[in-house]
Amino acid sequence: MLVLLGALTLAAVLAPLLIRSLGRPAFGLLALVPLAGFAWVLGQFFSGPLGRGEALVSHTGWLSSLNMNIVFRLDGLAGIFSLIILGVGALVLLYCWGYFDSNPRRLSLFGGHMVAFSMAMFGLVASDSFLLMYIFWEITSVLSFLLVGYYGERASSRRAAGQALMITTLGGLAMLVGFILLGQSSGVWYFSDLGSIDPTAVPHITAAIILILAGALSKSAIAPAHFWLPGAMAAPTPVSAYLHSAAMVKAGIYLVARLAPDLHAVQTWHLVIIPVGIFTMLMSGWMALRQKDLKLILAYGTVSQLGFIMAVISVGSREAMLAGLALTCAHSLFKATLFMVVGAIDHATGTRNTQELSGLWRAQPYVFALAALAAASMAGIPPLFGFVAKEAALEAILHEELLVGMPGRLMLVGMVLGSVLTMTYSCFFLYGAFATKPTDHPTGGGASPAVASMHPIGPTLYAAPTILMAATLVLGIHPPLLGGILDSYLDGAFPLPPGQKAAHLALWHGFGVPLLLSAVIVGAGALVFWQRHLLRYLHLEEPALGSADDAYDATLMFLRKASLRLTASTQRGSLMVNIGIIFAVLTLLPLAALIAGARNDVRMEVWRSPWQAVLATIIVVMAIGATRTHNRLSGVIMVGVTGYSLAMIFALHGAPDLALTQVLVETIVMVIFMLVLRKLPANTEWRGTPKGNRNRAWLSIAVGLSVTVVALFALNARRAESISRYIPDLAYEIGHGANAVNVLLVDIRAWDTLGEISVLVIAATGVASLIYGTRSFSRASRRPTLSTVGRRWLAAGIDSEKAQNRSLMVDVITRISFPSMIVLSMYFFFAGHNAPGGGFAGGLVAALALSLRYLAGGREELEEALPIDAGRLLGSGLLLSALAAIWPMFLGRPPLTTEVWDLTLPLVGETHLPSALLFDAGVYLIVIGLIMHILTSLGGQIDQDEAARRQRARDRARSMAREAQRRRASATATPTAATAPGKENR
Repeated sequence: MLVLLGALTLAAVLAPLLIRSLGRPAFGLLALVPLAGFAWVLGQFFSGPLGRGEALVSHTGWLSSLNMNIVFRLDGLAGIFSLIILGVGALVLLYCWGYFDSNPRRLSLFGGHMVAFSMAMFGLVASDSFLLMYIFWEITSVLSFLLVGYYGERASSRRAAGQALMITTLGGLAMLVGFILLGQSSGVWYFSDLGSIDPTAVPHITAAIILILAGALSKSAIAPAHFWLPGAMAAPTPVSAYLHSAAMVKAGIYLVARLAPDLHAVQTWHLVIIPVGIFTMLMSGWMALRQKDLKLILAYGTVSQLGFIMAVISVGSREAMLAGLALTCAHSLFKATLFMVVGAIDHATGTRNTQELSGLWRAQPYVFALAALAAASMAGIPPLFGFVAKEAALEAILHEELLVGMPGRLMLVGMVLGSVLTMTYSCFFLYGAFATKPTDHPTGGGASPAVASMHPIGPTLYAAPTILMAATLVLGIHPPLLGGILDSYLDGAFPLPPGQKAAHLALWHGFGVPLLLSAVIVGAGALVFWQRHLLRYLHLEEPALGSADDAYDATLMFLRKASLRLTASTQRGSLMVNIGIIFAVLTLLPLAALIAGARNDVRMEVWRSPWQAVLATIIVVMAIGATRTHNRLSGVIMVGVTGYSLAMIFALHGAPDLALTQVLVETIVMVIFMLVLRKLPANTEWRGTPKGNRNRAWLSIAVGLSVTVVALFALNARRAESISRYIPDLAYEIGHGANAVNVLLVDIRAWDTLGEISVLVIAATGVASLIYGTRSFSRASRRPTLSTVGRRWLAAGIDSEKAQNRSLMVDVITRISFPSMIVLSMYFFFAGHNAPGGGFAGGLVAALALSLRYLAGGREELEEALPIDAGRLLGSGLLLSALAAIWPMFLGRPPLTTEVWDLTLPLVGETHLPSALLFDAGVYLIVIGLIMHILTSLGGQIDQDEAARRQRARDRARSMAREAQRRRASATATPTAATAPGKENR
């Protein structure tokens, strides 16, 4: 199971490279991965534990106290959905080979996203943990956003992608709250444990069910969240054939199928799902009859079928579950086929509009046969599998004991009416796509121009739908092929009393009410289609219940206006007012809570060493001086002194790591300030009024006093023994390091560090993007060098103005200091696990060395010192840290588990190499990449812009000088030319 998940992940990573190098045939190669997974899962049913009603379980312990163990459980239900996900996914990838004509750069990313979607869906159905499933749930939402927005240059694609992301993500967040509420109320955090509780006795179960169903129903496009799926038809057809028929929309179906056997006993369950499911079936079936685009007909038909499946599968009995799973499988087969057929038509004719298609059945009889079989299965016509599944649903609801009386009868009536509409829009689809239209049709009768000029449809376009239709026909004629797989799950989930026979899938159950209802459905649907011209009298100009799409736009507009008004009322454009409000709240709120609540005794120790008092005095004096000086450089230096004094206090308290980090950070910050201040006037021009200065002074005193008082009470509020006494032992035993601070960063609390460096990478990229604007801030990587030519002390040439005017002493100091600083940074990096240092400190030292090179030689020197794109350093560092977090999972260990290898190196001796060093290496690179971004944007780019400005000024001056010289020459030459004839006359 984990191997399959890893194989799909690896295929997703390699997909862009394969598609760029091999072209479109790489899709066929990628299809082999989900195909192998399909074969493996199928084998587990026929000769493995799934066929015996058992499950494959993978348990990785991680944060057990927070119920976040990584548990995968592949049972019969997950296996059934895995067959759909992997089987249809392999065929859709094969279909992509023929669908796309060219190989643009975005196609390689598209292939990676498609394979990643298979991985995410497989992880979703195989997750046993609520929280783990939610992670995969949201991954599918993000990937759906990327796939639907494939044609990013189109406004319709961007809107559809954003709409799908907004709706499914909002539903997912509600589902997460429901999971947490259910877990906190019942103590159950895994699907496999739900059977051990009585859901009717769980507190807040109604609220939890409603929140969970909000995620399931929105994911499966059930009303009122149905409108995102028709909009998502802006995506390429392979996306529709996979995500919107067999994968993403099935996630909600899977969740309901997983929960229904245990939660259907709660009355809220049926009251929420069944009405909205039947309503969605009827409404979307009716809306499908109004469409002219073939994909929209199928899209609304998909929403209708999803409502049908959701209502049936939510009942929670064995018979309803059998029918619902059969409907799910049948829908995946025929709807993926129909979407692929529409893609082939669009590919060959250039249109999907039924007003432009006529006579296609004569031009493409084989494609017509595939579409006719798929539409017949969707309509429930024997001997196709769609008929078997629909008759099983009618039989189940007709005799369902959980829906006694009116609820069961109303649901049955809704299913019959919805199935009549299904038959109607199936005929409507076939007629609009393939029929030869009459002469009064917009096509003019006969073969339309689009059909007459179409190119042939190749085997790569019809191979995948042929396989799907063959499966539909075979399963319809011999349902036990799939029925045995479904029964293997149902026998374990719904054990029968002794002597009771279970319902099975069959093509022929004899004459009975279900068969009669099927005949009525087919006949009534055909009759409605025959009299389809009468439907236009029933179609309203405006939807009777309003447009959900318009409601979505109105909601976004309301929220946008509300946010603008709120922002306008709170953010008045004054930085001082905004900061003043923030500090005032920081002062009043904690103090008010402290005064109103219970307080403990305070024990305060002023100092342990006189040096602490001296340093505190220096900090106070420098802070006051920074507020009084008007010279920017003096202010920066004074603020820097406070930072260095704080580092000395850390050192006096026995925290060399904190002191070292504080010194390095303070130095880097001062360098950054210098880079900015060099372009600003030396003194500040603004002077506050006496009243304003007094108010700010009192506010600063209040903030300092409140923060100090709250901190004192917080420090003295501890009742339990501090965990700090255990940290050194934990660092040595778990992290295999003597430096507790560094082990905390890279092992014990490494998830915090991973999150922080991820935010740091995003922030660095964002800041650089703001500075560079629309320009690219990447640069070509080259091998760095420090070699000299002639008498140069630095690597950069002396052609630039800065290089010609730089100090020889600075060059010499930089040349001597730079290698030493790099060696020191490497020492801090390697020694940090057991001594003061670490990846952060080492990265800061290396960044200071690079800053020294920049200050000495300018941007040319910086490019020579480290000619590697800062973005690549950031990305490489984040990748290394992520690998350090993930790789222990492949060994069955929790994430970020540290391993230690004892080595004996020549001339070094015994060496202990912890795997956390890989994580530290990522931090090291990220720090260097961040500073490089700062130096190149705030430093090198400003220098470059300034040089370009000066060059433009020089060019203008030269141009003006040449123009003035030309005018003088012209003025001098004009009198000579005028007097020449006079001389001749004289």
